Amino acid sequence: MTTILNKARLISNQLLFKNCSSIIVRQKTSLSLAEVGRLEDPKINTNYDPGQLFLHKVFGYRGIILFPWTAQVYDKNHQTKRTTKVVDEHGIEFNHYGKEVKGQTQTYYQVLMDFRDSAFVRTQTESVTFLSTAKNKQLLSIPFLDYVSHTDVLPYTNTDQNTPIENELFPRFFNSDSDDNSKFKPNETLLAWKEKNHHWLQLSDVYKETTNNIQVTAIPFFIGVRYSQDTTNYWWRYMIRIENLGDESVRIRERHWTIYSLSGVLESMVAAGIGGQEPLLSRTQPAFQYSSHVNIQQSASGHMSGHFICLKQNGDSFSVSIPSFPLISR
Repeated sequence: MTTILNKARLISNQLLFKNCSSIIVRQKTSLSLAEVGRLEDPKINTNYDPGQLFLHKVFGYRGIILFPWTAQVYDKNHQTKRTTKVVDEHGIEFNHYGKEVKGQTQTYYQVLMDFRDSAFVRTQTESVTFLSTAKNKQLLSIPFLDYVSHTDVLPYTNTDQNTPIENELFPRFFNSDSDDNSKFKPNETLLAWKEKNHHWLQLSDVYKETTNNIQVTAIPFFIGVRYSQDTTNYWWRYMIRIENLGDESVRIRERHWTIYSLSGVLESMVAAGIGGQEPLLSRTQPAFQYSSHVNIQQSASGHMSGHFICLKQNGDSFSVSIPSFPLISR
């Protein structure tokens, strides 16, 4: 195992590998380094256990795994040919050729983020929201929760004598291992919390599409229904991750959405940037992640599609597709 070096504050979410021996997270105000753990070998064919400490491979924050979800990942860039039998109006059968996107099973994890790192990484800290059970059905959030793919986990063993994860849910959900105080075990509170809230926590489908080296990942979640005297509103949240896989920096200038419902309603939206920002996706900060919400009146399903308008360093603009994804109530 190799040593993980962490600093008190971050100015970059990019992990720096030096001689393949250390992971260093840059510090903002101090030149000193503190050892927080030892890097473990990533797991290839088996899942990580709840209680596993990790660094996020892209965003660089410290976290701990709560539990896994099994997801179907649909990557539009991995289309395969398909042949279907079609019968015309005269009863004559013929072959129809087209393309389809097959889902691949992948593990995603529900995780707790260390709030000490959250202000310095470009992922929204209040991405997990839900509708309260009260009559007014307020939209509430749980901060410092995230969803992380198996391939983005860099596992480590804790060596820091201080609290390994600064998050108010950490002591509520985990106990130290009596045989090894560097490891942590989930307690009954975590298991009961998952069972009670799985209907709005659960991740099942992930959608991806890459345009000009910009990969967009979309994950929709159904979170519930709001009723009023004259209407019914079905609510979803969705998480969007935009990652620059190339070397040239790109700035996100606009986002365009189209929302369809099975009741025949069509809604379009154009907005500048994302949440008042125009994120720059560079080699040192290649990704940006955010969450938002959508509701549809009088229809329990629909789908969303859209694109980002991005700007290259030379001033040229281009469109980046957001993978179309369904809005399905459960």
